This record gives sequence, structure tokens and C-alpha cells, in this order.
Amino acid sequence: MLKWIESTGKSEEAAVEAALQKLGMDRDEVSVEILERAKSGFLGIGSCPAKVKVSYEAPDEEPEAAAPPEPEAPAAKAERPAPQPRTERPAPADKGEQSAPAAAPLAGDDRGAAIEAFLTGLLAHMGAQAAPEIRVDENGTYQVELVGQDLGGLIGRRGETLDAIQQLTGYAVNHGQSKRVRVHVDAEGYRAKREESLVRLARKVAGKVVKYRRNVTLEPMNAYERHVIHTALQDTPDVTTYSIGTEPNRRTVVAYSRGEHR
Repeated sequence: MLKWIESTGKSEEAAVEAALQKLGMDRDEVSVEILERAKSGFLGIGSCPAKVKVSYEAPDEEPEAAAPPEPEAPAAKAERPAPQPRTERPAPADKGEQSAPAAAPLAGDDRGAAIEAFLTGLLAHMGAQAAPEIRVDENGTYQVELVGQDLGGLIGRRGETLDAIQQLTGYAVNHGQSKRVRVHVDAEGYRAKREESLVRLARKVAGKVVKYRRNVTLEPMNAYERHVIHTALQDTPDVTTYSIGTEPNRRTVVAYSRGEHR
């Protein structure tokens, strides 16, 4: 079910951020449409805040079955307690667990257990030889790393399968809950690698936008990739970004802002 809210702020980014705070969501989970651009006016007279429309997917509120189904254990195992997240397994010594300082391991977390149960069932259904390792970072986001061999099929073309797994997991664990939690799913460090290439692209395009003072519309990207572009350029002088079109052909526009205050 597609839902949306409208939000205002001193700038387009401020309006978007206000909406995200209200929804408890990340930029990559929503689509943004600029309704009105911010105007500074003259000496404060005639100024106008930015107004945006933020759309997001929400689970259907009708029958329970409408939500993405959680995997059910076989009848003989129905009384077994929910599995605990696989966070106590020691990391290989040669990898050094470099990302560990940014997150804390889970311990007896019901939501973390639900994420593990759902992903374990989903991966088994997909025939994937992989298992989820779950951590929660300082912002309360559940960081899930799919660990296994030959995970290219779980990543998919430009991360499309990985994004679908992340979206389904978020729907499953948040359905019927009063408080949403954020879930990020990664495999083989794909997110970081893809982010590096997108950041390079964003900066290159921004340089052309400022030089020629012309907007550039990028190729269609998924929500995660658009989020990377927005974030990479959010503090770039004389440049603003927004998205146009509808999924799956939604595109990010890198626009010349004519020196307007961001």
C-alpha cells in the first residue's frame, strides 16, 4: 500500500528530513517529490518554505495474510523457542571484525530473533546456502550481513534482489508493531562497493552541473542508489537533488541551485 505525507522546511533537504523523522524511516525507503522550492525573498519579505511530498510503501492493513508471510516451522518443531540471532559466533581471526566498533551485538532481542527467523526461512526457500548475522548499530538500525558462498544470486543485478530481501524483511518484522525498526541487509560488502562508485559518479556529475549551470538527470536507480546520490551531494554548494518519475524508472536529478542557501 502506497502512503504519503507532506512536509515543509527551510530547504528541500530540511523538509525531507522532517518527514523522515516523523515516519522513522531512511531516505532509501521513500520517494520524494518537490512540491514547492524554498524562496528566500528580499530582506525576509516574500520568503517561502520548501514543501515536499514523501511517499512510502506500507503493509496492507486488511487481512493478516496480506502481509509478507513469515516462515512457519514444521508441526513437529512448533513448540521450539524462537531462534536467537547468530551474533555470538566469533569472527575469523584474519578479518579482524573491522565493522564491529560501529555496532553492538544483540542479546535476547525479540525483534532481532524475528529478523533471524524470517531470513532463515526465506533463504531456505530460495535454496541459498547463506545465513544472517545480525547486529544493531548506535542508531538502533538492525545491520544484517548474509554470510555464505556464491552470494551473487542474492545480490542480483545492481542489488535488486538484495533490496527486495531487505524490503520483505522490514515488512515482516514491522507488521502489526506500533514502533518501526530499520533493517539494512548486505552481502559480500556489496553496499559499500556500490556506494563508492555512486559517490564518484555523483561528484563528477555535480562538477558538470556547476560548470555548465544545467541540470543533469541520471539513469533510473533504485531507492538505495538514489539515497546514496542525495547523501553524497547534500552539502555540495550550488547543487540540489530531487527525484522524478515512478518506480522502477524513478530517476535522480542533480540540479544547479543558483547559489541558493541550502
